[in-house]
Amino acid sequence: QAQVVESGGGLVQPGGSLRLSCTSSEFTLEYSSIGWFRQAPGKEREGVSLISNNEDRTYYADSVKGRFTIFRDRSKNMVYLQMNSLKLEDTAVYYCTRNPWVDEDGRLNPFYDTWGQGTQVTVSS
Repeated sequence: QAQVVESGGGLVQPGGSLRLSCTSSEFTLEYSSIGWFRQAPGKEREGVSLISNNEDRTYYADSVKGRFTIFRDRSKNMVYLQMNSLKLEDTAVYYCTRNPWVDEDGRLNPFYDTWGQGTQVTVSS
């Protein structure tokens, strides 16, 4: 897939907030659904959130509902993931990708099997 670039990660205390950013110099994000995934050490990659191309649909994994918000800034070709009330278990490398899909079990899956470098989120006291 065309390359995406994630940024905005960092070290934060439990209960804190971070805003992750996803952008690309190779394609216009507003024409695609964009999703966020994360992978913690020793764990499988997990789908976290999705925003559809026309913004009429969003998806959140149960583990982040009510705490994370996904949104776009079309003028900046960016998709953001606002993460509030962060927990220790949110620690992971976060990746964005385009055109993910939700399966019949309600899980978010990637369409492409290639990933950017991601951005590290560490929640620690």
